[in-house]
Amino acid sequence: MKKELFKFLAKVNKATLPSFTKKRLDMAKAKKWQLAIIGWRYFVTKNSL
Repeated sequence: MKKELFKFLAKVNKATLPSFTKKRLDMAKAKKWQLAIIGWRYFVTKNSL
């Protein structure tokens, strides 16, 4: 049950949230909201695998 929820969230994240790796964002210069999105995407991806 939990894994299916995170797989669904991963698909939603991919469709809606920006990809900072494609934009070549420098992590040292990232703003707080960008770091929050990166952390959220990491958390969801980690739990969906």
